[in-house]
Order: sequence, then structure tokens, then C-alpha cells
Amino acid sequence: MSPSDPPVLFQCGSARLDRAGLRAFALELRERVGKGDFDVLITRDAELQRLNREFLRKDYPTDVLSFPSDAAEGPLGEIAISIDRARVQAAERGHDLSTEIRVLMLHGVLHLKGMDHELDGGKMRRAETRWRKAFGLPAGLIERVSG
Repeated sequence: MSPSDPPVLFQCGSARLDRAGLRAFALELRERVGKGDFDVLITRDAELQRLNREFLRKDYPTDVLSFPSDAAEGPLGEIAISIDRARVQAAERGHDLSTEIRVLMLHGVLHLKGMDHELDGGKMRRAETRWRKAFGLPAGLIERVSG
């Protein structure tokens, strides 16, 4: 993958999304936040449930999963996002679907960078807050849960 390749695969049917804008955002995340390559799959609940069950032994769909590469060099890893969960969350938060997918991408990239909001004493929360403000995004996932 070259630095100009759009790292986003849309496997979500004919959902109305700003695909070009989401690809551009992923490239911006790659350059500014991730400092490395990653891929994003935008798919349906069924696929996120399958991945969650297979890799985390949790048999339910979720909004975003991150799969860090754990390699010293090379790509950071992969992110999978459920468009179905994103659509529900966007409606609950009063913003559009593409905005919610951006929030989920940012969260996923921070996990690819090795952050873990359950174990890091607030480091990921602070980073997510800083980056979402820089990108003009609404409240991030960690802020929503811990309020």
C-alpha cells in the first residue's frame, strides 16, 4: 500500500456515505495520528459479530474492532467498523453517519497505536479528546461511556 492509497474498504451495500471524505479522513489519520499505514473495513453487524466472536470470544456485534499488527515495523493493523452500529449511534447523538464513522476510526487508530482506555489511566481518553477537538468531531467513545 502506498501513502496515497485510500485505506478504506466499503463492504456495506449501497449505504449513503461520503466515501471520498472518509477515505481522505483515513489518510489524514494515517499521517497525523497513526504515523503508519492501516486499513479500515466498513461492514455490517453480522461481520463485526463474527469477528468479535472469532477473535475476542464475544458473540455480539460491536461498533469498532481494532487488530494491531504487533510488528515493530510496517502497517499498524486493521480496523473494522459496523455501519449498522454507527447509524444507530449517529442518530442517538444527532449527527450524520459519516461523522460517527470518523469518531470510530479515530478510536480504532488509537487502539492500533497501543492505547487501551481500560488499562492506561486516562491516557487514551486524553488523546482521543485532543484529536477529536483537532478534527472538529463530537464526543468520543470513551467520553460517552465515562461521561
